[in-house]
Amino acid sequence: MAHEERGGERPTVWLLVGEKRGDNAQVRNLARRAGLDAIATEKSVVMKTEWIDGKPPVAASLDHVDLDESDALDGPWPDLVICAGRRLASVALFLKQRSGGRTRLVVVGKPRGRASAFDLIVVAAHYVLPDAPNVARHAYPLMEVDQAALAETKKAWVGRLTLAPRPLTALFVGGPTGGLRFGVDEARALHADARRLVAGHRGSLYIVTSRRTPDAVVDYFRRAKSPDPNEQLAVYDASLPPIDNPYQGLLALADHFVVTTDSLSMMAEVAQLGRPLSLFALGRAPSCFERGLEAVRLLRPIDPTRDAIPAGGVAARTLAALGRPIHSRDLTATARRLVADGLAAWSTDPMPSASRWADEALDGVVHRVRALAGFRD
Repeated sequence: MAHEERGGERPTVWLLVGEKRGDNAQVRNLARRAGLDAIATEKSVVMKTEWIDGKPPVAASLDHVDLDESDALDGPWPDLVICAGRRLASVALFLKQRSGGRTRLVVVGKPRGRASAFDLIVVAAHYVLPDAPNVARHAYPLMEVDQAALAETKKAWVGRLTLAPRPLTALFVGGPTGGLRFGVDEARALHADARRLVAGHRGSLYIVTSRRTPDAVVDYFRRAKSPDPNEQLAVYDASLPPIDNPYQGLLALADHFVVTTDSLSMMAEVAQLGRPLSLFALGRAPSCFERGLEAVRLLRPIDPTRDAIPAGGVAARTLAALGRPIHSRDLTATARRLVADGLAAWSTDPMPSASRWADEALDGVVHRVRALAGFRD
């Protein structure tokens, strides 16, 4: 990427990475897209035990950080910091404070506080955030398929899948998360949709569960799997090296994918491949109180293929229905956008055609990140 550096000096860029692999991937991918990966320094930040799962307030502080286990976080202060998540956002605010305000901050995702203190907030379509001068929007999560790793995986797996009748459909099974419901009833409907799509093309089906797939759903697939060798099941195994992971092998070689809508990373990774993608729409997991409100028609039932699902409880859903949203994320936004953009179809519809991946708004985001680093493109 051609550029001119500010004052002829190369800027210093820090990427804050922590325990969340998904957040780390988005930070690295944004830096790569902005052409900053070659000059950036990664700073590994380790949380104190009580804050690995805890949620500290967003503040310019290192109180939640295990400084002995983390990389050094002292001067000279960087020109630009890129981070994601509540815990690392607080570290970024600390660095900006110590630099006297000179360090510029880019945060991926909606910050949980102090939004005006960040120079740029990079948000995909599933985040709910008012427009502001420091907000930069794009369409999809900043997930990227490692094409070199995928090529190596393809070599390792091509012999294992040679005899599978084509088209080979990969069914990637997620799990309940963020208020989305996924139990045995949903698994049964998902299985039926996948089988119907496979039967329509006389292909084969390979089912892969994930870390978040509930035991009851895994048990269902074990019981319900056809004895026909054209239907295979791989249960998630954390001990497998990446090269032997069926998810990676199918990502490299499957002709068609059925993916549950709880996983942003699975949807985004498969969509980038440009191969046919079918999405199984998971619905909201309503509380008894919400079901009561639906029964007396004070809340309208949600159709996840058409309606937003606000993250949070009944208060978030009710205020969203009244036009006063307090939720941070729309849990169906990415799936609905993929379908609207022609990058996917719902699993109840016929198998879609191949597509061409695009997130055109990301170019504008990248330009703003580079400008904060001091580059004049």
